[in-house]
Amino acid sequence: MAEMIALYDADGREVGAEDRAVVYARGLWHASAGVLVRSGDGSRVYVHRRTETKSVFAGMHDCLAGGVVEPGERPERTAVRELAEELGIVLDGGARPRPVTRASWDGSWAGRPMRCHLFAYEVRWDGPIRHQPEEIADGWWWTDARLRARLADPAWPFVPDTRVLVPDLLH
Repeated sequence: MAEMIALYDADGREVGAEDRAVVYARGLWHASAGVLVRSGDGSRVYVHRRTETKSVFAGMHDCLAGGVVEPGERPERTAVRELAEELGIVLDGGARPRPVTRASWDGSWAGRPMRCHLFAYEVRWDGPIRHQPEEIADGWWWTDARLRARLADPAWPFVPDTRVLVPDLLH
């Protein structure tokens, strides 16, 4: 069954919709939104490892809970939806993630081009985290310094599009 996602142009405007498999196969511009989860006092970030069954960046580490923007969906809504799906974090009472940064990534993955507009948000959270087993294999609370130290190793398997955002995400 086709899973339609929002199709974007190179300037970051939504221009239609296309099947996710086609977007990935052809390296078409699309958008994703992710949320950096910080502890309530801001001293730690939640880092997780993606499952080996993910269609992109399988088994890699990430510090954003996120996913692709659906047709007609605003990136902030994507961020809230993915935060609830992947980590079981439901923002209550109208709480919203804080926008942090935005970037475009024109890279490659598995020998194919990948082009994505990235929208990053942040929330503070001290409540429980429940991994979606199909998406998240494991997770840990790390300081920014520990995550930066791991990222200093270019061979460490970390999601490449999130690497683009790290300078704006970490203290």
